[in-house]
Amino acid sequence: MISDITADAENKMKATLEHTMEEFAAIRTGRAHPAMLNKITADYYGAPTPLQQLATFQVPEARTIMITPFDRSAMNAIEKAIRDSDLGGNPSNDGNVIRVTLPALTEERRKEYIKMARGKAEESRVAMRNVRRTAIDQMKKLEKDKEINEDELARSEKSMDALTKKYTDQVDDLLKGKEAELLEV
Repeated sequence: MISDITADAENKMKATLEHTMEEFAAIRTGRAHPAMLNKITADYYGAPTPLQQLATFQVPEARTIMITPFDRSAMNAIEKAIRDSDLGGNPSNDGNVIRVTLPALTEERRKEYIKMARGKAEESRVAMRNVRRTAIDQMKKLEKDKEINEDELARSEKSMDALTKKYTDQVDDLLKGKEAELLEV
């Protein structure tokens, strides 16, 4: 029973860590990368559709993203979605592809992105601590129902704390890497 609770908690923490990685990938750095477009959706025939389903992406230069739509009728919708997003780049359309040249990041914008990354990291740590609390509550209920004894409860609480520390440390490492990437000029 305890192993099931621990395994479930670890799976949830892994999922939280993966979500944090995706969130960090969407935060813009000085270089262009296709993951920046992951959260952007375009209005395609009246339905909000992720850009990945509408086009392919290439990064020919460090600050340029080239978007090739599968359906040329979606070009205006894609352009509008990019313009309305917080990317900061202005899309230009040559009839076949859309080019988005990203401006160089200012010091102020870098600090803003670092602040955003720290906020996302804290959200992730809070989510992991919530998973830990839920798992420990389940274990305490087992102890209360006399299915496990106090020693097993104490041991399992320590292992849950170690598991939580392992995953929150990974989030901290991701954050350090993202901050270094953002500060790189």
